[in-house]
Amino acid sequence: MNTPNYNYRTGFGARTDALFDEGLRQHMLRVYNYMGLGLVLTGIVAFIVASTPALYVPIFSTPLKWVVMLAPLAFVLFFSFRIQTMSAGAAQAMFWAFCAVMGLSLASVFLVFTGTSIARTFFIAATMFGATSLYGYTTKRDLTQFSSFLIMGLIGVVIASLVNLFLGSSALQFAISVIGIFVFIGLTAWDTQTIKEQYAENSGAETQQKLAVFGAFSLYLNFINIFQLLLQLTGQRDE
Repeated sequence: MNTPNYNYRTGFGARTDALFDEGLRQHMLRVYNYMGLGLVLTGIVAFIVASTPALYVPIFSTPLKWVVMLAPLAFVLFFSFRIQTMSAGAAQAMFWAFCAVMGLSLASVFLVFTGTSIARTFFIAATMFGATSLYGYTTKRDLTQFSSFLIMGLIGVVIASLVNLFLGSSALQFAISVIGIFVFIGLTAWDTQTIKEQYAENSGAETQQKLAVFGAFSLYLNFINIFQLLLQLTGQRDE
């Protein structure tokens, strides 16, 4: 005789299943909302800085530019190692601070590339990200089998990017952009699936809030990197 917990078509089991689906939907919406608001904050900060000579000249014409360019990486490392010990409120505050710092770093994009090129690349990146994230959410395939490859690719792209900051090689930048786009597309699908599965494995409002913030943080990073790498490949520079 089947118990109510395992009857997913009728009775208590059906209601439990529906509640779980609704909870998962709300969780994913929260993740995407955080990510979307983070991108808006980044864009606003980047545009304001790039439009204000009193702000961008002291930054990008002095060695301070290296601090601004490397600060997001420091945030990523700190956030990744401390997320488990943070409160939900602290994690959310750290996320907004990171998005603002990223905006400061990305202000140079508005100084180098045309507005049309930036807008076009943004919509291309958004389309790629959206399709890949949807795949990660809906696929039944276990994407963790690709995790080792993706992590190694990510480490390689980060190291090569840091080296190329000093070399300035166009050939190396082209290779980084092509490989990096594939890596971050893969990470988007994997991270989306992981966010979905983590909801099933955890409970509690505080935990779910932290998971939503960290999930938004992961997807935000993937989107920003896809956008930047695409811009390096297809962006039209402002002469």
